[in-house]
Amino acid sequence: MSDMTFAKAINSGLRKAMERDPKVVLMGEDIGRLGGVFRITDGLQKDFGSHRVIDTPLAESGIMGTAIGMAFRGYRPVVEIQFDGFVYPAFDQIVAQVAKLHYRTRGAVKVPITLRLPFGGGIGSPEHHSESPEAYFAHTAGLRVVTPSNPQDAYTMIQEAIACDDPVVFLEPKRRYHDKGSVDEDLVPDSSALAMGSARVAAEGSDVTLVAYGPMVRICLDAAVAAADEGVSVEVIDLRSLSPVDYGPLERSVKKTGRLVVAHEASRTLGLGAELAAEITERCFYHLEHAPVRVTGFDVPYPPSKLEFHHLPDLDRVLDGVDRALDRPNSMSGTEEDA
Repeated sequence: MSDMTFAKAINSGLRKAMERDPKVVLMGEDIGRLGGVFRITDGLQKDFGSHRVIDTPLAESGIMGTAIGMAFRGYRPVVEIQFDGFVYPAFDQIVAQVAKLHYRTRGAVKVPITLRLPFGGGIGSPEHHSESPEAYFAHTAGLRVVTPSNPQDAYTMIQEAIACDDPVVFLEPKRRYHDKGSVDEDLVPDSSALAMGSARVAAEGSDVTLVAYGPMVRICLDAAVAAADEGVSVEVIDLRSLSPVDYGPLERSVKKTGRLVVAHEASRTLGLGAELAAEITERCFYHLEHAPVRVTGFDVPYPPSKLEFHHLPDLDRVLDGVDRALDRPNSMSGTEEDA
């Protein structure tokens, strides 16, 4: 076991994948000599050469188009988009081409492209550098969308994404890059993609089911600890895969607790939380003791700099969501004087 940061875990996972398969090629802006703006690919061009760690022009659509051609020729391109807000010039390539080629060719053509995309807020960035575009991709048939929440999952899931024959949007919570955790580098990833596609129970509980993914999982685990001090038992589920969603652990948990809270950074309207709430309501309607509760970002663009911390759901807002699900006094219930 090694203690490493989230960023280092991804770097180590990329290295393992490149050592295992010579067809794995990294592409992106400044990922070679610089090692990427977040230094995720630091040292890889030196060790594997500029023909496998390729510094590309500043042209996201061109990068994705090139990756498609390489995938056709049997390579496994791993494309880095510097920031979440920079992905939109490549959106046509991803949605209109990458997601459809396997279906269009009746399975004759595989498109094993991994799109690495730093996402979410928490680093005080300006416009276009902090966004949550996950719902766009999760809504697109033909794409797998996954996001790790801790260094161990970052290490294994990046390898599973690269080994998968389907195109994978690999969302990296950028405010977690410096988080540290234990990583078992001897753990052999599951190349069937079943592991990265499975949700996990991150903390067991019996009163409320709290579902999160990526950057919000750590906050929800802190909320479970804080709620326990008040005698409330919160079960935290780390979704890991946003498309497809592994509903089994969610369904079992909600049938046990009778209450669901979903937390994510993205805007509330038509976010992942709405889909999860709707699906669990259909599956667990007669087990629910309260309507599902969403704790989300607001329906505005990510505010810049320090203002974004008013936008991002924090510990207090998650705990307030738990209180709402339990019909305890909360921000929406008002005071006795209001009543």
